[in-house]
Amino acid sequence: MIAILGATYQFVLRPLPETSGRIGAPLGGRATIVRDSLGVPHITAASWQDALFLQGYVMAQDRLWQMEAMRRLAAGELAEVIGPRGIESDQESRRLRLSRLADSQERTLAPTDRAILAAYARGVNFFIDSHRGRLPVEFTLLNYDPRPWRVRDSILAALQMHRTLTSSWRPELLKLHMLERGDRAKVEFLFPSQSEAEAHAGSNAWAISGSLSATGKPILASDPHLEFALPATWYMLHLRAPDLDVTGVTLPGIPGVVIGHNRRIAWGVTNLEFDVQDLYREQFDPQSGRYAFQGQTEQARLERDVIAVKGARPMEFGTWVTRHGPIVLSDEGKSYSMRWTAAEEATLEFPFLDIDRARNWQEFTAALARFPGPAQSFVYADVDGNIGYQTAGHLPIRGKNCGGDIPSDGAAGECEWAGRIPFDELPRVFNPASGAVVTANQNPFPADYRYPVHGNFAPPYRSRQIQARLASRTKWQTQDMLAVEKDVYSAFSDFLARQVVAAWDARKDRSNLAARDPVELLRGWNGQMETGAAAPMVITLVFDQLRKAVAERASPGSGEIYNPAMAPVAIERLLRERPGNWFADYDELLLECLRQAIGEGEKIQGSKISRWDYGQYNSLRIPNTVVGSLPLIGRYFDVGPIRMSGSPTTVKQMTGRGRPPLGPSMRMIVDFSDLDRSFQNITIGESGQPLSSHYNDQWDAYYNGRSLRMQFQKVDAKNTLVVEPE
Repeated sequence: MIAILGATYQFVLRPLPETSGRIGAPLGGRATIVRDSLGVPHITAASWQDALFLQGYVMAQDRLWQMEAMRRLAAGELAEVIGPRGIESDQESRRLRLSRLADSQERTLAPTDRAILAAYARGVNFFIDSHRGRLPVEFTLLNYDPRPWRVRDSILAALQMHRTLTSSWRPELLKLHMLERGDRAKVEFLFPSQSEAEAHAGSNAWAISGSLSATGKPILASDPHLEFALPATWYMLHLRAPDLDVTGVTLPGIPGVVIGHNRRIAWGVTNLEFDVQDLYREQFDPQSGRYAFQGQTEQARLERDVIAVKGARPMEFGTWVTRHGPIVLSDEGKSYSMRWTAAEEATLEFPFLDIDRARNWQEFTAALARFPGPAQSFVYADVDGNIGYQTAGHLPIRGKNCGGDIPSDGAAGECEWAGRIPFDELPRVFNPASGAVVTANQNPFPADYRYPVHGNFAPPYRSRQIQARLASRTKWQTQDMLAVEKDVYSAFSDFLARQVVAAWDARKDRSNLAARDPVELLRGWNGQMETGAAAPMVITLVFDQLRKAVAERASPGSGEIYNPAMAPVAIERLLRERPGNWFADYDELLLECLRQAIGEGEKIQGSKISRWDYGQYNSLRIPNTVVGSLPLIGRYFDVGPIRMSGSPTTVKQMTGRGRPPLGPSMRMIVDFSDLDRSFQNITIGESGQPLSSHYNDQWDAYYNGRSLRMQFQKVDAKNTLVVEPE
């Protein structure tokens, strides 16, 4: 027992951060780090350089392993520390050339932007150097020390987020394969074009003007949706220095505040979903690296790498790079290269410190003009009563007949990019007459937009529900916005349930007694995707069967692979229009899908349908990938499994069973009548250290739909660390 306690202290408790007392550091002036009751650091420094140094220091205190894992994931260096199970991930990162892109972008950094990233890196390294022998437990378990943090590592972290938010090339192959073996018109029907989606600024964030609020001042809400992770994706912090007073959230490895507010403005950031990756089918010889382009033969460049593998021999790895980009895969004997905006030759810019300092719409949009990507929807509000929306990021200009939705013929050279859309021509809205801007990953481009538009835009159900909620009343209070953020009504699932009930009533098939109870459950259901209810599970299973059926009809063999975000839009249109060349009897189709859904559900939760629990079907587990693997005790550091409400088509989005778990990654509501009445919380906790009191202390509030005070002008100090210059 004494040995266990000693080991616990040495490897788990001893690495916990110092949050009180005094330390010396290479700063230009005296600084303080105040931690509030959630462990959120409020940094006050003599200069922005010192503030970012200390941001690097506190993030390393709380999230060093997460930062290390992020840079290794992006660079393709996971196998070096976790062994052969990291090889496949490393190979993909090497094919995407993220490490080489980081090197190239570091060389083009403007001096001011380099200084920002360098100040942050010095803070990270000060923590590493001063805590050798008592670093987070993951380093002990994996038996290595991290190398120093470099400017390129922050670029790698940014590239990894770029990769996460813009990976669209796999759906292009899916559609291509469906077209090759199916009915072209039907397949195109199942992939609605951008012109068929709702044209509105996109991605689960909104702002209302004072005309709609109880206080007469704007309110801004933002809850970006990302895959769940442990530690949490976001990190909360507050930076104070001359000409800088900003609070909100940032990403591990990234200096400054990414989403938040200062004394004058607030902003939310969510993914635009514009397609910025194109595949090209190359006439390529993998032995020589030669390929065809516009009747000529060109030579690809071979980039050689060596992947270090813990406990095994290093692995040699080569990537051919064409004029369109690297060969990312060979599929059915065909080679495909990928062009990606993140890999375009351009000077890297880092505008977040300018955003953090912006005082008005003009300064805010001027900073966004420098934002390279991943392309985002920015929602804005300010203390003067203004609200707005701005698209930002580098978007490619494609030819009119080159949609980007399937691979292009690389040899023909007819689908080359023609630069990028100028910032001044990107969608924006400022002080609309409605008094609100609402976004939810929809297509924000008008139907007559000057440039071709293609993207993986979301169905309109979430934005319509937000708009309906906001239009249902006036005199909104800040805390009322939380009810909108956690809304779980699905207009699509409600529509589908009504279709099933109508089909049952029309056929009057009383011989199928097994379907009677679920039909009656759907008849009395209100469209809420809540836990503890059977109807949401029934209709979700019906949709799964219907999705497979229509995909099989369009392209035999595609039922198990067809599941794009826009599938509900295509299926709703199919059921409303009921074209005769798809199915002879749509009522019979719906009832057959119901029968299959019942059979599937009984395998999962038994034959008593009234006892089915959608929350259990939609359950979530968030593993701690390193500590969670420890025998006996590891599972105690995971979150879940736990029942979850919501669906892909609800404001509180949950991707559900069979997909990577995705949902609201952070909730923020900013009140300009009193900034200290604002709210914010992340999913799990500030710290990645398993025995920290802030490891998962926000999960209960997140799960139960409560939020937490966003301390700004008045900070309830629980711990204070004074940092003296040395």
